[in-house]
Amino acid sequence: MADDNKTAKLTFGETEVELPILSPTAGPDVIDIRKLYAEAGVFTYDPGFTSTASCDSTITFIDGNKGELLHRGYPIDQLAEKSHFLEVCYLLLYGDLPNATQLEDFEHRVTQHTMLHEQMMNFFRGFRRDAHPMAVMVGVVGAMSAFYHDSTDIHDSWQREVASIRLIAKMPTIAAWAYKYSVGQPFVYPRNDLDYSSNFLRMCFSVPAEDYVVNPILSRAMDRIFTLHADHEQNASTSTVRLASSSGANPFACIAAGIACLWGPAHGGANQACLEMLREIGTPDQIPEYIERAKDKNDPFRLMGFGHRVYKNHDPRAQVMKQSADEVLDLLGIENNPTLQTAKELERIALEDDYFREKKLFPNVDFYSGIILDAMGFPQSMFTPIFAVARTVGWISQWKEQISDPQLKIGRPRQLYMGETVRDYVDVENR
Repeated sequence: MADDNKTAKLTFGETEVELPILSPTAGPDVIDIRKLYAEAGVFTYDPGFTSTASCDSTITFIDGNKGELLHRGYPIDQLAEKSHFLEVCYLLLYGDLPNATQLEDFEHRVTQHTMLHEQMMNFFRGFRRDAHPMAVMVGVVGAMSAFYHDSTDIHDSWQREVASIRLIAKMPTIAAWAYKYSVGQPFVYPRNDLDYSSNFLRMCFSVPAEDYVVNPILSRAMDRIFTLHADHEQNASTSTVRLASSSGANPFACIAAGIACLWGPAHGGANQACLEMLREIGTPDQIPEYIERAKDKNDPFRLMGFGHRVYKNHDPRAQVMKQSADEVLDLLGIENNPTLQTAKELERIALEDDYFREKKLFPNVDFYSGIILDAMGFPQSMFTPIFAVARTVGWISQWKEQISDPQLKIGRPRQLYMGETVRDYVDVENR
């Protein structure tokens, strides 16, 4: 909120502009430049918007220097350790942790919406068999607006609520069916007697020929992956969802835009890049060589899954994910899997190496999530779709918050134009 006693003065040439300073409940103060162009005739220049607050929000707060991630004020490590994904979904959507009755009602509503419209099967079958699951998800989620007309009016609070529940409920089914289609197996329908994570694993790995019983350790690990990726403030895909929604687009189109942005390897592909690095290293005996290469500034090799652009200390999500990784590897074993053997040894060496400790290059959440998903049997092509399932609630929460904001305006970034100035057209024969 604005502080009447705090302002910033911008002076250039003979022009002086006084700008209000806004003070958040946490984080650095923000200079309000909304009237800068009107009063001074200039824009700010901030590629990547790394120094620009595009909105105010009450959902998620990150302090990268402290290694802190809060959802509605609750530390992520506490939520991942003591809560579960659907309870965190409720928290992100509605602002507070639910009581027992509220949680039961919310879980029931989500469970009742897990099935897809039967005609949507035709969308899956229209893709090439080798289509990437993310391509399928972008198409199918965008097409939901053609099937669920009763939840596309963004000005109707009830329709916004229905759309929110539908997306959270149906996204695991869409991701699982995209996977099944890619491996040539029949689609598996959701079951209402299973929890969210167990249902997803069953839809991915069961086949009609035999019964499939979800292991509780694997289900818990998947639930933690979902929880730890539920929201991450104003990242690229969340900002994409907000920008799309600022035009008044329906929620399914906005979430499809978020999925498309998440698909980029610089965003949602970090755990896949980590696994590719482990496979490049090959075996534990090769690790010392690659460690030395990582320390060499002139060598293009980089250790993926260590350090984080946002967190300048420990990734607060990593310790909980490490616990799940240890549990999964103990359950499934790594004796015959050189990739997982390499991962465990690399983790040990990097944590003991003075260079990595001084640089604060600790294993992050992507390092451990990639190990878990690989151990479970997911191909790398499914890593980002699983990320999309988890992040859907964050996108929806941010979308709902923006739609309800009385200050909402269509997004319109400015530019620093460096092209040609006005020039006259020349007929083709004279060029």
